[in-house]
Amino acid sequence: MLANLHQEHLNIAKLLGLLKHELNTLRHEEKVSYQLIHDVVEYLREVSDKRHHPQEDMIYDYYLKYRVVDGEVSHRLREEHNKLVEAGIELMEMVDMILMDAVIPLDQFMAKLELFVEAQERHMNYEENVIFPRLRESLTEDDWRHLEQNWLIHSSADPLFGPQVAQHFRDLASRLSLQPH
Repeated sequence: MLANLHQEHLNIAKLLGLLKHELNTLRHEEKVSYQLIHDVVEYLREVSDKRHHPQEDMIYDYYLKYRVVDGEVSHRLREEHNKLVEAGIELMEMVDMILMDAVIPLDQFMAKLELFVEAQERHMNYEENVIFPRLRESLTEDDWRHLEQNWLIHSSADPLFGPQVAQHFRDLASRLSLQPH
């Protein structure tokens, strides 16, 4: 399970790379693809917020229930997930407004986009460097089997990096060179 979550982090990092490229393009006052930004944020909201983070929360809740952990660490992961959901909603609303030709000050949009990317990266680094090693050290093979069985009822194929690309993510897949043009 951790290997899959790690791979999802690598996939998310690719998407954040696209957002950073668009942010850099904005800084140089060049034309950006707001639709691309929309598609990336939509993917993160659809997959990361509704599948990836809940899986991490399920694993971590199990860890907290059956292993001793200090208080600060025990609440930080879920709090960060909640903050990332809120940040995604706010950014998506702003992008949607831009796509509907609303006038949004560019500096406000760039600041929101930059904060979103930084929060995502900081969160993944925290999981990779603090949470995942703790889980690896303390959970047994039986724990992982139990968690995998519990997760099976929630699992669904990734609509971008899975075996088939969903229609609404085809442009994004093409941008990432995940399928033939």
